[in-house]
Amino acid sequence: MLSRLLDVLIPRYCLMCDTKLAVTERFFCQVCNMDLPRTSYVLSPDDNEMARLFFGRMEVERCAALFFYQSHSAISRVIHALKYDGYADIGVSFGMMMAREFGSHGFFDDIDFIVPVPITIGRRLRRGYNQAQKIAEGISMVTGLPVRNDVVCRRKFSSSQTDKYRLQRIENVEQAFEALPHAQDCEGCHILLVDDVVTTGATLISCAQAIAKQAHARYSVASIAFTKN
Repeated sequence: MLSRLLDVLIPRYCLMCDTKLAVTERFFCQVCNMDLPRTSYVLSPDDNEMARLFFGRMEVERCAALFFYQSHSAISRVIHALKYDGYADIGVSFGMMMAREFGSHGFFDDIDFIVPVPITIGRRLRRGYNQAQKIAEGISMVTGLPVRNDVVCRRKFSSSQTDKYRLQRIENVEQAFEALPHAQDCEGCHILLVDDVVTTGATLISCAQAIAKQAHARYSVASIAFTKN
């Protein structure tokens, strides 16, 4: 009743098509949700185009993204709202969606905990939150997996990856992360690394390399979107 009353007093609109949302819909309508370009990578999480980014660079057991990312597309506008417009709850909703869609395929089986890719303190203060953390929280709500923020930190500022070419992206995040003392607890664990968008995989590789200096762990990767070359 309260939700229905709030929807009358403060109508909510789809971030994609601007139509009024139903009580059960969050951020985008069911029609737009069905039209989003899903990757279906969860059907072959050990060998897909995103997983192949890590071949020979980092051992990843399972790898999947919900959607394909393309500039100026509907999904790019939603992710922009998550990262820059204060819509933190979008990350939680996407995380819950990911958990439900991936979970039915056993994607989270034997994972010990989630590590969201950290951002610098400065960016967190300006943004008010870490978007990867919000995605991880959504996954945790459905799966019950704990979220660990005491494993790795971002130790240096790197400029935005958005306008960089592949090699520049890789160089931009080299040595960008540092393992925290509790990284030693990761020995033998299966970690799910979570980020918003994966393009080259460089950020995730750098993050895993930092953890590897303290403990030998297994990794899987999940993201909202993947930029298909």
